[in-house]
Amino acid sequence: MTPTVLVVEDEPNIVLSLQFILKQAGFTVRVARDGEQALRAIDDYVPDLVLLDIMLPRQNGFSVCEQIRVNPACRNVKIIMLSAKSREADKERALALGADEFVTKPFSTRELGRMVREIISPVKPARSVNPN
Repeated sequence: MTPTVLVVEDEPNIVLSLQFILKQAGFTVRVARDGEQALRAIDDYVPDLVLLDIMLPRQNGFSVCEQIRVNPACRNVKIIMLSAKSREADKERALALGADEFVTKPFSTRELGRMVREIISPVKPARSVNPN
């Protein structure tokens, strides 16, 4: 089954870039343009990972992150917060609310795509081979 990424972002150019790179990487991509739409989308279908902008209309990313983390259906959902703010306090708040990663804008979509792949499909340690 193809992993699903929910992109929660209100900037159309960022959405297009992320959709392109994530689809190329083999993910199913869904999009929400504000915080309320994101929570409705998650109620409809729980994604594997959420790329979540902090500054959103109708409900900010911090609030959305907090609501995802208290939803028992979302206990395995990974969250990468995206922000134009680079203050350490914002990063600390995002991580304290349950974000797995914090990425400051502008960012490389390719690097973010790599990060998504690593978080969704972490490399498993090699198993030792029994010589007998």
